[in-house]
Amino acid sequence: MKLEDTPAWDDAFGAALIGKRVLVGITRQTAAGLLQEQVFGTVETADAHGIKLVLGGERFGLPPDPRAFQAAAPGSYRLRSTGGTLTDPDVTAMWTIE
Repeated sequence: MKLEDTPAWDDAFGAALIGKRVLVGITRQTAAGLLQEQVFGTVETADAHGIKLVLGGERFGLPPDPRAFQAAAPGSYRLRSTGGTLTDPDVTAMWTIE
């Protein structure tokens, strides 16, 4: 996806994200292969400039593209990177970085 392919920002979508717990999956395509990472946090801000999550006191930024976000199915999600479990996140988001 190219930046010009990003849809116009929706203020109502951004407002609805504030305070939601998000599980984010990130796949990085590198010369060495695929690297996968998962993080989770709570949405602090969401506007046309980006989406900011708070992850254990740190901030993590995501692009303002609503297509990456989906309502999460209820249940427990195992985090591959830590082995921990996240129960009932509100939203999931998937990103691929080339």
